[in-house]
Amino acid sequence: MTCQKLCLALLHWEFIYVITAFNLAYPINPWGFKLFCIPPNTTYDFLLSAGISKNASILNGYYETLSEAKFNSSGTYYSNLTSKTTFQCCVWNGEDKHCSGHADDIERKALVSTVNPLVFQQIGANWNIQCWMKEDLKLFICYIEPLFKNPFKNYELKVHLLYALPEVLEESPAVPPKGSFQLVRCNCSVPECCECPVSVPAARLNCTLFMYLKITSAGVVFQSPLMSVQPITIMKPDPPLGLHMEITDSGNLKISWLSSTLVPFQRQYQVKYSENSTSVREADEIVSATSLLVDSVLPGSSYEVHVRGKRLDGPGIWSDWSSPLIFTTQDVIYFPPKILTSVGSNVSFHCIYKNENKIVPSEKIVWWMNLAEKIPESQYNVVGDRVSKVSLPNLNATRPRGKFTYDAVYCCEEHECHHRYAELYVIDVNINILCETDGYLTKMTCRWSTNAIQSLVGSTLQLRYHRSSLYCSDVPSIHPTSEPKDCHLQRGGFYECVFQPIFLLSGYTMWLRISHSLGSLDSPPTCVVPDSVVKPLPPSSVKAEITSKIGLLKISWKKPIFPENNLQFQIRYGLNGKEVQWKMHEVSDAKSKSVSLPVPDLCAVYAAQVRCRRLDGLGYWSNWSTPAYTVVMDIKVPIRGPEFWRIINEDITKKERNVTLLWKPLMKNDSLCSVRTYVVKHHTSRSGTWSEDVGNHTRFTFQWTEQTHTVTVLAVNSVGASFANFNLTFSWPMSKVNIVQSLSAYPLNSSCVILSWMLSLTDYKLMYFILEWKILNEDNEIKWRKIPSSVKRYYIHDHFIPIEKYQFSLYPIFMEGVGKPKIINSFLQDDIEKHQTDAGLYVIVPIIISSLTLLLGALLILHQRMKKLFWDDVPNPKNCSWAQGLNFQKNTDIL
Repeated sequence: MTCQKLCLALLHWEFIYVITAFNLAYPINPWGFKLFCIPPNTTYDFLLSAGISKNASILNGYYETLSEAKFNSSGTYYSNLTSKTTFQCCVWNGEDKHCSGHADDIERKALVSTVNPLVFQQIGANWNIQCWMKEDLKLFICYIEPLFKNPFKNYELKVHLLYALPEVLEESPAVPPKGSFQLVRCNCSVPECCECPVSVPAARLNCTLFMYLKITSAGVVFQSPLMSVQPITIMKPDPPLGLHMEITDSGNLKISWLSSTLVPFQRQYQVKYSENSTSVREADEIVSATSLLVDSVLPGSSYEVHVRGKRLDGPGIWSDWSSPLIFTTQDVIYFPPKILTSVGSNVSFHCIYKNENKIVPSEKIVWWMNLAEKIPESQYNVVGDRVSKVSLPNLNATRPRGKFTYDAVYCCEEHECHHRYAELYVIDVNINILCETDGYLTKMTCRWSTNAIQSLVGSTLQLRYHRSSLYCSDVPSIHPTSEPKDCHLQRGGFYECVFQPIFLLSGYTMWLRISHSLGSLDSPPTCVVPDSVVKPLPPSSVKAEITSKIGLLKISWKKPIFPENNLQFQIRYGLNGKEVQWKMHEVSDAKSKSVSLPVPDLCAVYAAQVRCRRLDGLGYWSNWSTPAYTVVMDIKVPIRGPEFWRIINEDITKKERNVTLLWKPLMKNDSLCSVRTYVVKHHTSRSGTWSEDVGNHTRFTFQWTEQTHTVTVLAVNSVGASFANFNLTFSWPMSKVNIVQSLSAYPLNSSCVILSWMLSLTDYKLMYFILEWKILNEDNEIKWRKIPSSVKRYYIHDHFIPIEKYQFSLYPIFMEGVGKPKIINSFLQDDIEKHQTDAGLYVIVPIIISSLTLLLGALLILHQRMKKLFWDDVPNPKNCSWAQGLNFQKNTDIL
C-alpha cells in the first residue's frame, strides 16, 4: 500500500475545528472507505461524480502546480472565510455517504481563516481509510493514507484514534458517552501513511467497537464521523505460505499452499496463474480447498502462480497476494514420477515425451527398465495421442545397485531415450511380528526384525495396533482407528515393544507402517491373543539323582504357578562336561512331577534340565530350568570281582610255594560305583573256607601248602560284596596236565605280535587261557591277558623292543585247576627275519588270490565281447527257411 503524507490547504498557523456529531455511528465495510472534508459552497459532485480513482491523477497534478505557485508566496491570498464558515467531513464507500454535523450543545469557536480558497474550497482534505483485524485475532489496525499526493511537506501530521469497546455483547448497542473513549496515537513514521493499532481481547471479538479519527496538521483538526465495527467480521488473513507446484500421478499440475490454523473459520482462495507454452493461457479461479488442479499440462511449459485468501462465509478482507512462484515442466513428464509399493503389487507409469519441440506420438513410445531390459510391448497402453502407459504386474523387491535403491523406468522414442526417468521402489513388507506373554501374565513383548526390510532413505518404521474386546477375527485386517506403539532397537538387530498392562483375552491386531514422502506401506496384519502366546516360567525345584538298588536317573520338578492350563514337560539330560551331549525326553502327562530314565553309566555325574509348555500346543516353551546334577554314590553291589592272576615263587630248600595274586582296580561300571576294600576268599579241603581283607591293595601273597587251594577275590562297596567273582584253583596234579602242543610267536612290528598255538585232546573242561609275557633276564613285572578257550590265534598289542628276547607262556585254565604252561623264548635276530617272512605270507597270499580272481573275471568278460565283435554276422541256421524242420542233433547222410 502506497502511503502519502496528509495534504492540507493552509496559508497560516490558525486553528480550524470541524466538529462531529455523536448521534449516529457509521458501519465500517470490510473493503475500506474514504474520508472527505469539504469547505462550504463545495459539492461532492466534483469529487464523486466520476469516481475518485478516475480523477486522482488530474488532481495530483493540480495540487503540485498550485502549491508551488501560490503556497510558497508570502503576503498573498488572505482571509476569504469568516468566523461563520462551517466544514463538513464525510465517509463514503461508493454506495453511500455519511457526513458529520454540529450538535447544538457543542460550542462553535471562531474560525480565523488563512486558507487559500482556490485550493481548499475546490479540493478539501481527503483520505483513504482501511481497517481490519489481523490473522492472529489480537490486533485491530487502521491504515490512513492521503487520496492525493501531499504538496505540504513542511507541515507536521498527527493522527489519533479514539475507540470504545463495550464488554457486553448486544445486538443494537448504544453509542457510548464521549468520555469513555480511549485514545491511541497513530504511528506516522512510515512514509506517507499512518498506522493505528488497537489491542482487542479474544473475549470481545464479537462485540461492537466504536471509533473515530482526529487528524491534525498545521493547527487544523479534522474529525471523522463516529464509526462502528465488529472486529471478527473484518479479519484480513496473512498471504498464503508454502506455495508449491508438482505434477500429480494423473498428469495434472497441482498448485498447493499451506492453510493457517490460527483462525477459527474456513477460507476461500483466489488463484491467478499463467501458462507459457506454445500459447499463453491465463486463469483466475476461486477455490475453498488449499490446492488447485490444472489439466492439459504439456512438457516444456512455464507456469507463474499467485494466491490470496479471505474468509469463506461472512464478511472479510482479501489478504495480500503471495509471492509469485514459477514452475517449469521437463521435456519428459512422468506421472507419477516416483512410486513406492510392496512386493507382489501391480503399478503403472504414464509418460508424455517432447523431443526437439515436438510431442512424440504415444504409439511410438517404448519403455525400458534400468536401460538394460526392454519392457514387453504387451504391457503398453495408449492413453490418447500423447500419453503412453506401461503396466508392471507382480513386482519383485528392488535390488540395490550401489547407491541406487530403486529401479529406473525410462520412456523412450524407439531407440532414443531421454536421460530423465521415473523411480520405482518395491519393498518387501512381509515382516513377521512375534509376541510372547511373560510367565506372570502381566505384559506382552513383541519383536520384529528389520533384516527383511530393504533400507529406504528417509523412511520411518512404526508399529501400529488395534485392540478388540475379545479374541481375534478369522481374517485380520487393518483397522481404521489404530494406535502407535514405541519400539526400541535391541543389540540383536531387532525391535522390541512392550504392552503393559494387557487384556489376556483381547485380540491385538498389529502391523508395521513404513512411512515415506512417497507414501506409506503396511505389512500384512497379524492378530495376537496374549493368553495364546504365554511363555511360562520354567519349572522350579528341579532335582536329579541315581536311584539306589534300581539304578535309574530320577528327575523331579515343581510346576510353575502360571499359567493355570495343563502343561507338558520336556527333559534334557546328559553326562556333565564342557559340551553336554543332551538327550531329550517328552512328558505328556500334565500331572507328572518326576520321571525315571535308564542311563548307561550309573557312576557318572549327569546334568538335567526341565522346561514346560501348554498341553494344547499354544504359546511357547519356557526357558530351561537351572541345571540339576547327580551325586556319584554306590548304587548296587559291584557287578563282579576283579580278574586276577598269580606269580608263584617256589623255595625248593624249604619246600614252600608262595603265591602272589595280581589284579587291576575295578572300574566304576563294575564296582557301582566305588570299592571300599578287596577281600580274598580261600578254600582248602583241610582248612575249609576263610577270608582276608586286603583293603584297596591290588596284590596279595599267601602260602600254598595244600595239594589243592582255591582262591576268590571279592570287591566290596558301601552296599555289599560282589556276587559274580573269578575263581582260581591251584592244584599239584593239574599243574602237570599238558594240552598245549605248540606255541609260536610272530612279530609283525614293534607294537604287535601274533601268537598261535595247537592243542591236544583232553578230558578236562577247559575254561580259558592265560597268556603271559615278559622280557627275559630282567625283573620286570609280567604282563598277562585272559583269552577265551575257543581262540587259537591272538594279537598282542604292546611296545616290543626287537633287540630284546621275550618269554611267552600260555597257561590252560581248567575247572580243576591251572594246567602246565607252554613256554617259548622269541625275538632272536634270525627268528625275527624268519617270522617276518612267515608273517608276510599272511598278507601276500590273500593279495595274490584276489588278483587272480579279478584277472579271471576280466578274461571272461573280454571273451564274450570278442565273440560278439567277430561273430555277429554269422547266421543262426535255425532261423533259415531252408533249415526249418531239420534236426541238427541227428546225423544226416549226404549222397
